[in-house]
Amino acid sequence: MSLSDPIADMLTRIRNAYRSSHEVVEMPGSRLKSEIARILKKEGYVTDYVVEGGTKRILRVYLKYTQDREPVIRGLRRQSRPGLRKYVGWSGIPLVLGGFGTVILSTPNGMMTGKEARKQKVGGEYICSVW
Repeated sequence: MSLSDPIADMLTRIRNAYRSSHEVVEMPGSRLKSEIARILKKEGYVTDYVVEGGTKRILRVYLKYTQDREPVIRGLRRQSRPGLRKYVGWSGIPLVLGGFGTVILSTPNGMMTGKEARKQKVGGEYICSVW
């Protein structure tokens, strides 16, 4: 089954798994999805992620909860989509919740957070926002 927007599917699976209080969520893997999972882990939104398999890769994301069993991720929003791509320059990278959230960008230097992109003065495609 082919998806028109696999990144939106990934974010929806994570959102639904948090709502159902799952510990782990699995999805078809790709390099772009594993880079997003790497950033989510680095920023402290998920516990870990694992990519398994050869040609049919599976991305397994281990979700993170607070001590009160509240999800660490309060919201995920896809910004750039196949029907309407959004690009931002380094000076136009938005702040999510006044800097408490994270912007994920796809830049010529690879996938990175908005904070890193501002520091390197590089813009790119505005993939999603996490808070």
